[in-house]
Amino acid sequence: MPVVEEGVFTADIASKQHEFCCFACQTVCQTIYDAGLESFYQKTPEGETLSPPPELSSEVAAYDLDEVQSDYVDTDGELRTINLLVEGIHCAACVWLIEHSLSRQLGVVSAEVNLTSKRLRLKWNNNSTTLSTVLKALGKIGYAAVPFDPDTAEGALANRHRSLLYRMAFAGFAMMNLMWISIALYSGADEGEFKNWFHWIGFLIATPTLLYAGYPFLRNAIIGLRRRYLTMDLPIAIGATATYAYSTYITVTGSTRGDVYFDTVVNFLFVILVGRYLEAISKRQALSATSRLLELQPKLATVITDGVAKIVPIRAVKIGDSILVKPGEKIPVDGVIVDGQSAVDESMLTGESLPIVKTLEDQVVAGSINGEGAFTVKAEHVLRNTALSKIVSLMEDAQASKAPIQCTADRIVPWFVVITLSLSVFTFLYWYQFDFEQALLAATSVLIITCPCAFGLATPMSVAVATGVGANEGILIKQGAALEFLSKVTHFVFDKTGTLTEGELKVVTIETFTDMTADALLLSAASVEQHSEHGIAKAVMATALEKKLLLSDISNFTSSPGQGVQAVVDNKQVSVGTRAWLERLGINGLETKENRIKELEQQGISCIFIAINGVVEGIIGLADQLKDDAKEMISSLKSQGVTVTVLSGDKQSVVEAVTATLGDIERQAEVLPKDKADVVRSLQQRGEIVAMVGDGINDSPALIQADVGIALSSGTDVSIESADIVLSHNELHKVADARELARRTLRTIKQNISLSISYNIVMVPLAMMSLVSPLVAALTMPISSLLVIGNAARIKRFFKR
Repeated sequence: MPVVEEGVFTADIASKQHEFCCFACQTVCQTIYDAGLESFYQKTPEGETLSPPPELSSEVAAYDLDEVQSDYVDTDGELRTINLLVEGIHCAACVWLIEHSLSRQLGVVSAEVNLTSKRLRLKWNNNSTTLSTVLKALGKIGYAAVPFDPDTAEGALANRHRSLLYRMAFAGFAMMNLMWISIALYSGADEGEFKNWFHWIGFLIATPTLLYAGYPFLRNAIIGLRRRYLTMDLPIAIGATATYAYSTYITVTGSTRGDVYFDTVVNFLFVILVGRYLEAISKRQALSATSRLLELQPKLATVITDGVAKIVPIRAVKIGDSILVKPGEKIPVDGVIVDGQSAVDESMLTGESLPIVKTLEDQVVAGSINGEGAFTVKAEHVLRNTALSKIVSLMEDAQASKAPIQCTADRIVPWFVVITLSLSVFTFLYWYQFDFEQALLAATSVLIITCPCAFGLATPMSVAVATGVGANEGILIKQGAALEFLSKVTHFVFDKTGTLTEGELKVVTIETFTDMTADALLLSAASVEQHSEHGIAKAVMATALEKKLLLSDISNFTSSPGQGVQAVVDNKQVSVGTRAWLERLGINGLETKENRIKELEQQGISCIFIAINGVVEGIIGLADQLKDDAKEMISSLKSQGVTVTVLSGDKQSVVEAVTATLGDIERQAEVLPKDKADVVRSLQQRGEIVAMVGDGINDSPALIQADVGIALSSGTDVSIESADIVLSHNELHKVADARELARRTLRTIKQNISLSISYNIVMVPLAMMSLVSPLVAALTMPISSLLVIGNAARIKRFFKR
């Protein structure tokens, strides 16, 4: 702000004496220079007036409380992430200053600012610093921040739409009244004694319309010029003000050589506002999938305390609270049923079309719909930690991310305005030699008709619609870039167990090599496996329980992942695992059973071997079945020209037997979990674009290594960090659907870019030839954006085909 009195607030900055308007600005400037961030002042546009630092709330320390943070913060150990709405962000220099300043703060892991939404995504280590400390550091450099609240954001969006509607209505009312003036002038009044009166009435109607209805265009254009950035509103503002200024000149001077065009100004402002409003509504409808998911979260819950039911806001619910869910209500939290039972509709989350009967100790998830019964739920996850909130968060992150093709488009968009202004100036100069008014109207038409909006919307609208549509079908896309890469994938790699197969091994045979009984052999193996979480262990344990065998106590339990387990059972050393592992332990004696082992493996039966005190006592055979939709999915991928590889830790003969119906695919056997990433890497080195499909548990390194990682999961587990795409309905055919959706999205993006470019190639020359009036230009300009939005919205019909 201006320095009112010199000598009051002064400081030595970079060895020079500087005057300041207040002590706060003096402190901010010193802080910036002391931190070595003086480049901020070089990045700030010349003449830009920065606001004094805002006053921080006296309750800023309350943001350090876990109870408060639980509403807004994602926690991963001591690492915490929050989205903040930042007040005071003006330009790219502000973004630079915030990111660089906070990145130097102790404990801050990352700080990413979105200039458009004025949001800061902050990640920090809570052991090293607190949120209030970071907020205070942000305040010292001139910015105030509060946690981002979707409800607040929704209210702000509604206010913007309401304001746009009011301006549109005002311009429409002015247009209707000014039309009568225009009809009178065109009917001969422009040659009569009341000509000037009609001009002045037009001036009185057009002036408030330009200042109120045209305010957003004028404001954004001026702000852009002050910051040396050419906004998309600048051509509209220049066209409107130039036409208005010329008409005002004719009115004030009473000149008889020219006509007034107040009706043109008002008409095209009204039409552009109608286009903007329709565009905003269309965007909201195109992104309706996210809104529908948000609507699933109830705003209230019935909490039972000391036997008394009380309705409270959902934010007041805490972990451990007992929640009463009445018939027909939406479940407000993730939790476990402690009383009652009912049928619950979880179709939005799990894809299960029929209601699922839930009884005592069963898990329920927020957003699912209760049937005719009533039950009480003990809250285990609330607010941001529910499965529903995680799905919405994934969608929002994907919609905010940028695909590589969008980054290219973003670099091109600013040049549109430069080209638009250049073409407008050229058009004016050309037609000026023939007629000033024709030159003015032609140049105005060029300014209005050249629209980079459609080009800028081409990618983000398509990605946003695709992520919403995918989420409704259980395809959760974390990054927009994953869609582009998935559409180009040339090689799919599948983990066999639990991905292509049911993942539930069953014991199909037990054979002993000595006089030991089958039950005794099973008992020894199950006793050792009782401390293992492997799928084989669960199958062996299940069989032992079916036979009602009483497991023995064990000691000295050790496990070798992917190979076997051993322990002491009844003073005997029992080893259960693969043949290769037993041989490395020095246990032999399987040579005589080679033919039988091969026979079982050719049937798709995996064998584990049981050795007691160094002697192999027998084998347990286990089998897994392909999922019902595996063959169809593989056939679909192969028809798209994609190569498929299956990885498994089983022996080659078992893998070939289990996957025999899948046809001509590559099979790699005896691949340990830690080696899967190496297989993916070798394919990439051959020039392949690789997608890895797994369960997200022991496949994490391979999922990360792949160009696109796809994890199959249950509907309530959607936070697999290593995957780019999560298939929450755990349906294998969704892999082929996801690739088709990605290809459709990329095709739509290219169509949208072609639409926007074609529109400008056709319409701009017509405007330059003075064949298009400003009103027609205003009518056609929003049409290009609406075409792009409508084309992107067609993706919603992808799963209805």
